[in-house]
Amino acid sequence: MIKILFICHGNICRSPMAQFVLEDMVEKAGMRDQFMIDSCATSREEIGNGVHYGTKDKLRKEGVRMHDHRARQLTKKDYEEYDYLIGMEETNIRNMKHLLGGDPEHKMMRLLDFSDHPRDIVDPWYTDNFDITYTDIVEGCEAFLKTLKK
Repeated sequence: MIKILFICHGNICRSPMAQFVLEDMVEKAGMRDQFMIDSCATSREEIGNGVHYGTKDKLRKEGVRMHDHRARQLTKKDYEEYDYLIGMEETNIRNMKHLLGGDPEHKMMRLLDFSDHPRDIVDPWYTDNFDITYTDIVEGCEAFLKTLKK
């Protein structure tokens, strides 16, 4: 089983969006039982809060199934449990390394590092543009799955 943890600052916009998008992709590909997918935050600001309404609205429009999710913070146990710790931007990676004391097994990377155009995924909390975030996340998840198939 491939264990993937998506991580962003608050775990209410980008990382749950990536979680639900990838879950949808693997479900449609008939590979759901081969993956464990979750998401969390580097900060404590949103712990216990649900998914941002902008993320919910965008995923509903795209027909991506969601389930109940509450923000939680990344832990050292997560590093042991997951194969991939995928951040949305370079700041997430820096904060992940700080929280966990480094990345000795090289499990941390940005989602769009798997794509042909590596870059950060902008935080829609600040931009209010969930369309761009969704497009970037789909690009990253498709590239990630393509990488796994190799």
